[in-house]
Order: sequence, then C-alpha cells, then structure tokens
Amino acid sequence: MKRYRNGEIWDFEHQMPVALGASDVILGLDGGTTSTVCICMPVIPFSDPLPDRPHVLARAVAGCSNHNSVGEAAARETLEQVMAEALMKSGSNRSAVRAVCLAVSGVNHPTDQQRILDWLRDIFPSHVGLYVQNDAVAALASGTMGKLHGCVLIAGTGTIAYGFTEDGREARAAGAGPVLGDWGSGYGIAAQALTAVIKAHDGRGSDTTLTSSILRTLHLSSPDELIGWTYADPSWARIAALVPVVVSCAEVGDEVANKILYDSVEELASSVKAVVQRLDLCGEDGKGSFPLVMVGGVLEANKRWDIGKEVVKCIIKDYPGAVAIRPKVEPAVGAALLAWNFFMKESLRGCFKS
Repeated sequence: MKRYRNGEIWDFEHQMPVALGASDVILGLDGGTTSTVCICMPVIPFSDPLPDRPHVLARAVAGCSNHNSVGEAAARETLEQVMAEALMKSGSNRSAVRAVCLAVSGVNHPTDQQRILDWLRDIFPSHVGLYVQNDAVAALASGTMGKLHGCVLIAGTGTIAYGFTEDGREARAAGAGPVLGDWGSGYGIAAQALTAVIKAHDGRGSDTTLTSSILRTLHLSSPDELIGWTYADPSWARIAALVPVVVSCAEVGDEVANKILYDSVEELASSVKAVVQRLDLCGEDGKGSFPLVMVGGVLEANKRWDIGKEVVKCIIKDYPGAVAIRPKVEPAVGAALLAWNFFMKESLRGCFKS
C-alpha cells in the first residue's frame, strides 16, 4: 500500500486515527456515467442473518467514473476520492477495511477488471479482498441481497441487461454505449426526441409537441439552436436529462413521443429476453421463476407513462416466471454485499485447504 497515492486524498488518516476497538468495514462502490456512490458498512458476522437493510456507516457521492466517458485518469481520481471520503465520514481508514467491491460501468472485459485491480492493490493493504465488477452486477445484488442469480435491467443514462445462473454462468446484452446503440436508455430516448424535433423542423418528420416543450426547457427560441446546444457539451447525462420532457409529451398524447417510448420499451425488453434465453433462466418449459431486478431512473414507477411497468408486461408475455423486483437498497450496498460474500467464500476455501 502506498502511503500517499493521490495528492492529499488520504491525509485524514494521519489526522484522525481509528479508535481502539473500532469495527472492521467493507466498501461498496457503484460507479456510473452520471454519478459514483461509495458506502462503508460494518462487517457482518458470518453466523448472523442478513438484515433487510444492512447498516450503512457512511455514504459519499462524486461524479462520473466511467473511463470510457471521462478518461482513465479522471475516473481513477473520482473513485479514489469517493472511497477516501466514505472512510473519513465513517471514522475508519484503510487499515480497517476487510473487502472492497468496485462495480463500475465501462468494465466490459477481464482486462478492464485486471487493470483496476492492479491499481487498487497500490491503494489498500495486502490483507484486503479486492473485487471489480460491472455496475450491473451490483445492481443485481441490490435486488437479490448479494445473491448472483437472475437478471438485472438497468436503464438510466445508459442501459444494460446482465444475468447470472446459480452455477456461475453469465451473459449480458446492450450496454455498448450510445455510439453502438443503447436504445431504450435515457440517452437513447432523449437523442431520438432531439432528432424528431430536427426532422419536424426540416419537414422530414411529423409535427410534435416535443419541439415547443424541449425548446422551452432549454430556453431556446428555435430548433436551429438545438444543434449548437447539443454539440456544445454532448455529454450523455446532459442529453438524458430531457427524458422527463419526452414522458410528459407522451402523457398528453403526442404520437411521436409515444412511439419513442414504445420503441424504447421493446428495446429494453429485448435485452432482457436475450439474456434469459442465453442462460435458460426460465427452464426448459419457459415458465420457470427467476428474479428480474429493475434499476434506473428510466424505470422508476412514478409517472402515468410507466416505462418499467410496460417493460415487465412485454417480458412476461414470453417469460411468465419473471418476478420483477424493485431493490430496497441502492446498488452501492449491493456492491458491499458482493464484496463480503466473495471474501467469505475465499476465506472458507482457504480454511478447507488448510
């Protein structure tokens, strides 16, 4: 472990030593395109039942940590800063950490995992269990309380479907980013809406209330100004923030907005169906039960035009055994539960070997 890794991020460890008798802790981190959350929770004794809502000692929030979006250096600085802040708020330091799970968007290949693991080993003591996953894995664990079985659908700024079988097989669909077609995501919905406004303005598409609603929201006077607005800062989250405008237009009957949302429902459902089929999560008869964890702002059930509800309806037509779950804890807690489960399994294997 390096005493100083990144400027003054870890200075608090010298100013605020851990008190005698302080508990060992676990760090769980959920890193996405829009924000990064790290929670610090106490170690759960192996003999204790898992509570519905594990106790969280501290929570820290920072910006984007997807290296594909902001670059490797900026992503690492965000990750390190948010871990240090969570430990500082909890009154702990790195010597008290037993396990860490970083669940980060943009981790799409074993080489991504290995690169981040090598970096983490420079930060934490050698006794710490270190684990790196895609953020979808933590989202699944937040709905299953740390058990890797079933399918998760994330639809926020981006989208991905990710599934696990009980024997450890896994599969994913979508999640390739906006350039390669994350349709159904917040970015995808909003980008289609912006395109519809430009087409209507050109005379290549139907008139739509999206034009006046989006212009009013962005304080613009003409669709021509959308081009400058879009490319002045084409960040994914900035574009995705227009999703509520699209939903509002659909709710009052705009045909263009409704088509965008129904197409998005089909895209999201097809991602889940692809994962379920590849992993045979529903059994040979297609009716077996499996958890379907729903995560992300696009799927939140707080509007009349309920995208998440429509996605579930579309899925259960083909797979009636899908059991939709809205997690009671956030994905960062799911990451912490994963960290502890992975660490305990490794410790038990070590006991049996010895």
